[in-house]
Amino acid sequence: MESPQASAQIARACTFAALVALSSMSGQAVAQPVSKSIYCCDVGGQPVCGDILPAACYGRAYREMSPSGVVRRIVAAPLTREEIAARAAAERQRRVDEAERQRQLRLDQALLETYRNLEDLDFRRDRELRELDQSIRQLRERESELIARQHQLIDEATRTNQSDVAAGLEDDIRLLDSEIAAQSSVISAKLRDRSAVVERFEEHRARFIELTEGGNPEARAAILERR
Repeated sequence: MESPQASAQIARACTFAALVALSSMSGQAVAQPVSKSIYCCDVGGQPVCGDILPAACYGRAYREMSPSGVVRRIVAAPLTREEIAARAAAERQRRVDEAERQRQLRLDQALLETYRNLEDLDFRRDRELRELDQSIRQLRERESELIARQHQLIDEATRTNQSDVAAGLEDDIRLLDSEIAAQSSVISAKLRDRSAVVERFEEHRARFIELTEGGNPEARAAILERR
């Protein structure tokens, strides 16, 4: 049977052994190297790597990897001046396209709010054309009156023997020339207006059909969302 002194010595020896083992394990943990990164890029089809980014990789795409070869991240190459310019141009075009899309949405919304149906659209077109046709008809009647009056004055001027009368008639004839030219100009403008009305309503009619008869459901849905 062991004495108390012997038991105490054995306990102290076990405690010392445990402390030594723990110290050894701690030393091993500290001695383990910290995981580093390796940086690699491709130059001429060959990988170039280093613990820090190699100078040959400057301005190129590179990979950051673990020592075991696991890719941690990929860093893209900096954009060239040409690429930066192309990106800026693409962004400008995107803004232009978006502005045009919004403009078309506003026009489509106004179109659907203006006309109840195709019959309403056709009725408004015919009404505008009737008003223009009436105005053109009146202008042409006035132009015919002016031309007839001018022919009458020319006939009188050729038949008179009095120089003072002929001179007065010639002044009137020249005045009528100006009035006829002005009348003709107004008629031409009205005819252009009529053509513009026909073209406008043709565009409105085609777009209205596209929006209301299923030809462009996305556009119609976008318009309804804005209401």
